[in-house]
Amino acid sequence: MKKLLIGNEAIARGAYEAGATVASAYPGTPSTEIVSSFAQYDDVYAEWSPNEKVALEVAAGASIGGARTLAAMKHVGVNVAADPLFSFAYTGVNGGLVIVSADDPGLHSSQNEQDNRGYGRFAKIPVIEPSDSQEALDYTRLAFDISEQFDTMVMLRITTRLAHSQTMVEIGEKQEIPLKPYKKNAQKYVMLPGYARGRHVEVEKHLQQLQEYAETTPLNRVEMDDTSLGIITSGIPYQYVKEAFPQASILKLGMVNPLPKELITTFAARVDKLVVVEELEPVIEEQVRSWGIDVIGKEQFTLLGEYSAEFLRAKLAGIEEPAGFGLDKEIPARPPLLCAGCPHRGVFHLLRRMRLVVAGDIGCYTLGAISPLEGMDTCICMGASIGTALGMEKARGEEFAAKTVAVIGDSTFVHSGITGLIDVVYNGGTSTVLILDNDTTAMTGHQDHPATGMDIRRDPAPKLDIEGLVRAIGVKNIRVVDPLNLKELEAALKEELNRREPSVIICKRPCALLSTAVKPPYSLYVDKEICNGCKVCIRLGCPGVTFIDEEKVAEINDSCIACGLCEQVCKVEAVKRTEVK
Repeated sequence: MKKLLIGNEAIARGAYEAGATVASAYPGTPSTEIVSSFAQYDDVYAEWSPNEKVALEVAAGASIGGARTLAAMKHVGVNVAADPLFSFAYTGVNGGLVIVSADDPGLHSSQNEQDNRGYGRFAKIPVIEPSDSQEALDYTRLAFDISEQFDTMVMLRITTRLAHSQTMVEIGEKQEIPLKPYKKNAQKYVMLPGYARGRHVEVEKHLQQLQEYAETTPLNRVEMDDTSLGIITSGIPYQYVKEAFPQASILKLGMVNPLPKELITTFAARVDKLVVVEELEPVIEEQVRSWGIDVIGKEQFTLLGEYSAEFLRAKLAGIEEPAGFGLDKEIPARPPLLCAGCPHRGVFHLLRRMRLVVAGDIGCYTLGAISPLEGMDTCICMGASIGTALGMEKARGEEFAAKTVAVIGDSTFVHSGITGLIDVVYNGGTSTVLILDNDTTAMTGHQDHPATGMDIRRDPAPKLDIEGLVRAIGVKNIRVVDPLNLKELEAALKEELNRREPSVIICKRPCALLSTAVKPPYSLYVDKEICNGCKVCIRLGCPGVTFIDEEKVAEINDSCIACGLCEQVCKVEAVKRTEVK
């Protein structure tokens, strides 16, 4: 049976067909749909873990317990999981373990463009890279076999373009893979220095075996045609190469670590000009050059962003494509905005108005940094806001701390913000922390987390009490406010900023897109006779409010959900209510 699947769904299907019974993840675009899709199958266990480190530790435990296991995360999530990754690379597996790294060339939804093929080389684990949804399924199935054959976890590296693009996939049958027996083996699974030295020897042995395997595996294939141009490529760039240079000879690498040296050397000898096409880092190119092979690479292309067939033709063949993909006019920019009625909007409007220094974090609310809200000063990585605010205080003193806040979402707080708050209390900080609790992981598509009371299948689960947790950490001053009530929030901020001890303000209101969001019994409109065109309401950046240039007045459109922010900021009371019948 054939089915149209995005790459992430195909990976989930591949894991299921391979007999995997456990999968873990923390949601992160572009990887999110992998484990949420896997959770839809019967007779498997799937979970949203608090963060990627825990997800990989759960996967490692399941593998040691004998199950075939999948752990999925975006590329920066692998940074969070790096500690267990490098140690588990030494221990090896029992049941096969596949870790998916979803990289993001072009920074569609990420804070950097790191290339996680480097993790494979660093940890000395195999890395395989599919180029379409069918390969995503097939390679995932094969990855479990490779994992068990060579006693190693396998990294399946994908990118945004594969994760979210659809191609036809031939669906197969599920393999019934029995649990492997669990055997106590401290020398394999306990990474004391004495045991780890022995495991390092095993890692090197397996890597040599994998190098031999790379020479003959069907993951790597040669497509010989016109020998005047030979291209080595992998992953999604293979699709661009086939479109841009259909007559070229191609060495398509499905296994990008370790590389097949003999296969590459033989291919290079058969072509007149050799080119490596790979997005981001010159991982393949540098190794090929180190073998004394003359190759064209990043000097012709770029280290930045995604490639395309048009880009390759322009760079390699000197054929410039029409701007705008043949459109007469350039497509206008569409800057991202918080949704109409978003509970985060009022927070950042107020933080900007109060001229506070704001250490921010990762989530929908990161949009509070851009125009027109412009209410965030820093954003480094998941969970960094609280530690950043403390560092600012220690650098500049309590006077600076009295005008500084940390802002973090509920899911991000659970992910990696808790330890930062412990640090504030333990080391005598006076930080004011705003936890924006919208009862979901909204940015990646409304996944649940430990503080929502639902698990990955939307079944009831124990609900983490954020307020109780904060109190247990040692924070004495805790406020719960409605972030859409600007007067209440401003009063809380002023009071807590004046304290010389830690305080937490929990801004609690469900995401406007959730079914639990409060729907007021009225709608809003602008009385054009009163509106003076000051545009204060427009500064909220709400898509529910627009400005009519011809009439010099504001107007509320159909996307408004009557959150009431524009009503609160209007100085001439031009925003009116009308009862919904």
